[in-house]
Amino acid sequence: MKPRAVPLGGASNGDRRPLVAHVIYRLGIGGLENGVVNLVNRLPEARFRHAIVCLTDYTDFRRRIARPDVSVYAIHKGPGHDPGAWLRLYRLFRTLRPAVVHTRNLGCLEALLPAWLAGVPARVHGEHGWDVFDPDGRSRKYRLLRRLHSPLVDRYVPLSRELETYLVDAVGIPPARLTRIYNGVDTARFHPGDGAGLPAGFASPDSLVIGTVGRMHGVKDQRNLAQAFVELARLVPTQAARLRLVLIGDGPLRAECQALLARAGLAEQAWLPGSRDDVPGLLRALDLFVLPSQAEGISNTILEAMACGLPVVATAVGGNPELVADGATGALVPPNDPTALAVALQAYVIDPARRAAHAAAARQRVETRFSLANMMARYAALYEGVLRAKAPERLVVAAGG
Repeated sequence: MKPRAVPLGGASNGDRRPLVAHVIYRLGIGGLENGVVNLVNRLPEARFRHAIVCLTDYTDFRRRIARPDVSVYAIHKGPGHDPGAWLRLYRLFRTLRPAVVHTRNLGCLEALLPAWLAGVPARVHGEHGWDVFDPDGRSRKYRLLRRLHSPLVDRYVPLSRELETYLVDAVGIPPARLTRIYNGVDTARFHPGDGAGLPAGFASPDSLVIGTVGRMHGVKDQRNLAQAFVELARLVPTQAARLRLVLIGDGPLRAECQALLARAGLAEQAWLPGSRDDVPGLLRALDLFVLPSQAEGISNTILEAMACGLPVVATAVGGNPELVADGATGALVPPNDPTALAVALQAYVIDPARRAAHAAAARQRVETRFSLANMMARYAALYEGVLRAKAPERLVVAAGG
């Protein structure tokens, strides 16, 4: 089976801009995928070309790619070990001749060997967050897999200090081979203002709307937030009637959360619409954002909420403490502790001045530390730096761009 491609336009014949092939598991709705699309859309066209290689398949999410010279390829890898997928990757890399292959997360490590065999001069590997089967990085098997693939990687890109420490201490990667790059957020698309998208009659001007966005399964732990919302209603009985809960996303935890809220008599005060494509407007309709995860890398949704001028209450896991300034832009709480989460939410419910101050500080923090412009500059320097070391002849156009 040949890799299926969706060419979005543009031929590469005679084009000497270095091609970056981004290898991801699947192109669908998600923070990692959104980051890749932002990257290919916004890196300077005069300096880079791009292709996106999906080990499995892609969805209509690919339509968010704005550049006409980007193609998306599906390898259709089967479950487990699939030698045929390695052969298809090898042939694709031989055809595309990318200057850089950039793999992401544990599931895409296997693309590094075909890239090396195909003669790709520069290979970059990004660590965006923990695997669903290894939410705290303790798996000896996964550490070994990363260590075995390390000779094939020229540069590592951890997205948080925690992941950087893990690669150095647990996997044994020398610090000199690491470049930490935080995600950036589109502050033009995600900004404070009037919200839209909530169901008619769900919330009034007096309501206080608490919400989250994310896949509803596993380590994302929206059940923690649903339990905390029930506890919060008990903590503030005089204000309970004006509380609203919004859980955006789909997955097995959706039905579980709906049942939990119904048992508590709060079903009418909660809205669980499933996946949505109007997230910026929905975020602006919230008063308070919560990320109740058990594990995280660097959360795009936290950055998007902060960019919309929302205080953020998040669990103190992964890269969350690097984003949320506890006591200044939001609050950090232990994971798996709905009571602690409810108490943190209570402080914002009873103190409007706290909400306003932390909202303004959150927006300012994003603008100064987590902008897309800063992220693009870091990735451009990364790609050009690794090519300067491994294949300087590929920088002919980039150096003058």
